[in-house]
Amino acid sequence: MNLEDINSVKNLLSTPQKIVIVPHKNPDGDAIGSTVALWHYLKNMGQDVDVVSPNDFPDFLKWIPGNEAILNFEKENSQSKDRISKATLIFTLDFNHLSRIGQMQNYLSEATAQFIMIDHHQAPADYAKITYSDVSMSSTCEMVYNFIEYLNDTDKITPEIATCIYTGIMTDTGSFKFRSTTSRTHRVIADLIDKGAQNTEIHHQIYDTNNSSRLKLLGIALNNMVILNDYNTAYITLTQEELNSCDYKKGDTEGFVNYGLTLKGIKFAVIFIENSEEGIIKISFRSVGDFSVNQFARNHFEGGGHDNAAGGKSDLSINETTEKFTKLLENYKTDLI
Repeated sequence: MNLEDINSVKNLLSTPQKIVIVPHKNPDGDAIGSTVALWHYLKNMGQDVDVVSPNDFPDFLKWIPGNEAILNFEKENSQSKDRISKATLIFTLDFNHLSRIGQMQNYLSEATAQFIMIDHHQAPADYAKITYSDVSMSSTCEMVYNFIEYLNDTDKITPEIATCIYTGIMTDTGSFKFRSTTSRTHRVIADLIDKGAQNTEIHHQIYDTNNSSRLKLLGIALNNMVILNDYNTAYITLTQEELNSCDYKKGDTEGFVNYGLTLKGIKFAVIFIENSEEGIIKISFRSVGDFSVNQFARNHFEGGGHDNAAGGKSDLSINETTEKFTKLLENYKTDLI
């Protein structure tokens, strides 16, 4: 953030505001961690603040301190709309285009509030009065820490805020192994631990609370894995029938795509998940090295994200989608071998 933006934020927050904080649809650990961390911080300042999520979030995040205050736009529709219509300031976190919030898009587009964006994805839109965008950041949670630091308020980071920020950084960096993890990231993490984040407990809550249905689904996913050695690529498919057979719940497939990258020599990993309700195949892309899955997703699957982690979708059947994907790889062979 530049000095002008920092001063603008300070000026806005120096008076009482009605604030709404919004994560993207199907929020992950970084989206929930960053929004709830900011909610705690602004609430502790005495601001009137709510988090409105476009839809529900995974059960493995429902221990985060303050998560119970999140309004679900789908289930608490009238209350959510009321908050948005009365808001004087709206923060959008972990996304940079209003299309990422599903049916909430129309309501935010019509809102009279001023917008502040905090996000680390590529190609931000220009809807916000203040945009804090940095694609080099490990996570939006690390940016929320920086945001609080810019306001000279790191001494106001409580154990609850520290826990939320730690969770988002940890999940969005693959437990600190992705290339976006810097020495600065580790210094932030150290300060969060000093401020009360219980790192062992956070890891336990995120990674060690599986149910048997999720592990059975993981077994199906791994059994479905296809390895394309000619392209150093591996992909997984999951049909709606397979999801239903394991009593699928939101978040159950989180992290499945990364298993492909644990194979020696694999540079590109993908998971294709059938969603019959939306009539699409949801796709997650991961890579190591210089192969940009962000560009691949943008070019071919109406998606985008980061260079090494992106998402997309397909309106074709799951078989037609994987056939299209496999044919496309021939165009990228020199980049993948």
